[in-house]
Amino acid sequence: MDYVNFGKTGLKVSRLWLGCMTFGVPERGNHPWTLPEDQSRPIIKQALDLGINVLDTANAYSDGTSEEMVGRAVKDFVPREDVVIATKVFNRMRPGPNGAGLSRKAIFGEIDNSLRRLGTDYVDLYQIHRWDHETPIEETMEALHDVVKAGKARYIGASSMYAWQFSKALYTSRLHGWTEFVSMQDHLNLLYREEEREMLPLCRDQNIAVVPWSPMARGRLTRDWDETSERQKTDAFGSTLYQKTADTDRRIVEEVARIAKARGVPRAQVALAWVIQKPGVTAPIIGAAKPNHLTDAVAALSLHLSAEEIAALESHYIPHQIEGQR
Repeated sequence: MDYVNFGKTGLKVSRLWLGCMTFGVPERGNHPWTLPEDQSRPIIKQALDLGINVLDTANAYSDGTSEEMVGRAVKDFVPREDVVIATKVFNRMRPGPNGAGLSRKAIFGEIDNSLRRLGTDYVDLYQIHRWDHETPIEETMEALHDVVKAGKARYIGASSMYAWQFSKALYTSRLHGWTEFVSMQDHLNLLYREEEREMLPLCRDQNIAVVPWSPMARGRLTRDWDETSERQKTDAFGSTLYQKTADTDRRIVEEVARIAKARGVPRAQVALAWVIQKPGVTAPIIGAAKPNHLTDAVAALSLHLSAEEIAALESHYIPHQIEGQR
């Protein structure tokens, strides 16, 4: 496993991250396809054994049970100082007017809830899950700064928003001398490349770490277009991401299959290698549900796509409607 600096920080992170939305009690929250704890633990252990040192979860994943499973796994499998735990805040966690969002009240309450579920005194990376249109960015950034100064988080990051919003957040922090975002977790894969227009250039210019979610388009790039999976059948959010450009997306999936066959490798390796080689990308986040998902991901680190292969993979893309933001 290779390790790189996390943006402009001194933190070393693996070139692959384990996404932990896959793990949680299926009956809790909005993800009935998640793996229960007895099936989740071997995947987490395998990732750690492969050298992946970042576990990325969120307070809202499976109603907090993902954080609980991650916390117990870390306690049993690895010294706390050897792993980077990342979690998120924004989505609704309880009824009532203050049960979601990025107000000072919400952030202070949810960081303590996450720490309790994770069984740790601090998280290494605390990320806002989306932009909060109802809370001034000054309130959010000062609250996150105070979370860091209280020792409850080491770094802060953001996820899926417009580049102008991210610029505003960075400017606000610098204006007041508050802790700045050091990472952007955004939506990037061969079927969705809109982040290449504004967000990726901004992050390269500001030396912000980029950690894409859904690098294999929720599995669509790893199988024939007409095939499906149990997750795809029940993934309400995922079903909204890739509906409007099916004809061109199908041709991209076919191109992935062609190159994978010529290379003699699984399609997942080709799709992931494209993301890994994208300038500015720090580490894709892998949602693994089976052992081969992780071995394929690690193998993709060594798969170098030629300029001709990259051009072929990108040739069918057309502009997409912005998806994944709020």
